[in-house]
Amino acid sequence: LDLAAQSLSLPTCSALGRLLPGAAPFAALALGDCGLSEEGVRLLLNGLCTNTTVKSLDLKGNNLRTMGAEALGKLLRQNKSIRSLTLEWNSLGMWAEGFSFFCQGLRANNFLQRLDLRNNQINHQGAGELAMALTQNTSLQELDLRWNNIGLLGGRALLNCLHSNKTLKRLELAGNNVPGDILKAVEQALDHNQDREAILSEAQNQVNILSKEVLSLKDEKNKQFMDFVDTVDKQKEERARSEKMSAARVSQLQEALDEQYSIMNSLKTKLQMTEAALALSEQKVRTLGELLNAMKQEQNSVAECHFRELQQQKQEGADREGRLLHDLSAASEKNLLLRNQVDELERKCKVQQDQLFQLKQDLTNTTAELKLRAVEAEERLEMEKRRFKQSLEDMESLRVKEVDRVAQQMEASERSMHDRIQRLEAIRISLDEELSQVKVAALTERGRAEEELIKARSQARLEEQQRLEHLEEKLRLMTESRDEAQNCCLKQKEMAAEAQAKAKQLSLYADGLKRRLEELQQDLDRKEEKKVTELNKMKVELQEQIGHLEAERTAQDGLREKIAALERQLKALSSNHREALLDKEGEISLLMEKLRMKEAEISRMREEEAQRASFLQNAIMAYVQGSPLGTHSSRK
Repeated sequence: LDLAAQSLSLPTCSALGRLLPGAAPFAALALGDCGLSEEGVRLLLNGLCTNTTVKSLDLKGNNLRTMGAEALGKLLRQNKSIRSLTLEWNSLGMWAEGFSFFCQGLRANNFLQRLDLRNNQINHQGAGELAMALTQNTSLQELDLRWNNIGLLGGRALLNCLHSNKTLKRLELAGNNVPGDILKAVEQALDHNQDREAILSEAQNQVNILSKEVLSLKDEKNKQFMDFVDTVDKQKEERARSEKMSAARVSQLQEALDEQYSIMNSLKTKLQMTEAALALSEQKVRTLGELLNAMKQEQNSVAECHFRELQQQKQEGADREGRLLHDLSAASEKNLLLRNQVDELERKCKVQQDQLFQLKQDLTNTTAELKLRAVEAEERLEMEKRRFKQSLEDMESLRVKEVDRVAQQMEASERSMHDRIQRLEAIRISLDEELSQVKVAALTERGRAEEELIKARSQARLEEQQRLEHLEEKLRLMTESRDEAQNCCLKQKEMAAEAQAKAKQLSLYADGLKRRLEELQQDLDRKEEKKVTELNKMKVELQEQIGHLEAERTAQDGLREKIAALERQLKALSSNHREALLDKEGEISLLMEKLRMKEAEISRMREEEAQRASFLQNAIMAYVQGSPLGTHSSRK
């Protein structure tokens, strides 16, 4: 985020300070020559204290004061992400308290790598505080202090701090009135730091290379050992698998045997069941034969009974026919007698014609009575028809009832005829009508009787035929059931024979399975012997590999000893280097004393030159004032 040379007000600074905490969406923040106020700088730097993304911060030309320096010190103590800090043209050295806070923050910081403090009016006191901070700082690599007022004392302080600071690689001190020998000593110290870092980096690289080689060797040995362990595990797994397979086969064979035994048992039970079924079927056949014989006897007895009943019915029918014919002949005789009587009555009627006129009224009454009687006769005929239909349901009872009814009807007809004859003796017309009705009723009764006889004969014949057919069907069914029972017995005998054959085959198969089990057991014993021999070989190979591993372990111990020897050499080189550094430091201290002496002489010579210059200046001024040019100029 580049906001350089832009005037930022306090609200914008506060908003930016609220945006900066946490993870800001930028890695560099440039706020150079923005004319920030102390409060705005404080807000911005407080926001940056907890920032984790900003790596570079530029605050040059903002005239930071005590509050800004304190905020910078707090930022350096708390922030862990800023790697570059530019503070050029801020006059931080003018504010001793604020700069001391800044130096304390730099002392506590271990993340800043580049610091620019050009043109900040840092004097020898500020340089001393800065040197004290650098003695404990372990991350700063570049420091730019050009165009300040460090002087001789500040340069010495910085030079002394370089003895303890081994990370600073670049230090710019131009324009600080620092003597050249100090600058050279600083350059030498920086070169020494660079050389030391290069040596340390090389030694670290060598150590890393050796450690990588050792790790690679360890990895290879571990891989070899793991491969060996894997091979052993695989062999164990194969053995376990073979054992499981053999156990599974044995279990399968045992299950097959158990199944065969169960099948044998089931077949035995089936045989027993079939034998029991055969016994039951034989018993059933016997019982069925007895039943057939009994049924035949019953059929014969029933046929005899039916034949007797038919003969009886035929005799009864013949008797009924004779009786009816006798009744009909008697009725015809009675009709002849009635006709004779009618003739006599006709004769009498001629005599009684005179009385007809008187009996007209009686005739009208008698006609009404005759109509009523005709209706009653029709009703009686309908009732007789219904009774005849009901009589068809129960032949024996109906026939007896029909004979009684015919007798009753005949008696009733005779009575009615006698009544009618007595009444028609007085009335001819009524007697003619009654005679015609009697004739019609006799004819209808005769036809009905004949029809009843024909129907009774046909029904008896149909019933006998149906009974004979029913008995024949029963005989046929009984013969079929007997044939089926015989077939079932034959089939069951065949099933029993087949079951016995299967049982023999299963016993043979069980014997073969037992032999197979014995062969498999022998194979398992052989495989176990082979596995034992293989395990012995594996143990020997494992012992050999363990010996190789122990030899490699001894080789690794030798490598470790070599690494320890190299470390000792490195320690000896570092001790020699330290002694050389101490010698150089003693030489540098002697040179510093000489420089101090020369500086004292130079200062004395400068004082003398200043005195001489003052004398010359006084002399020139006196000469100028005493000369005519000076008087002329004063007049003007």
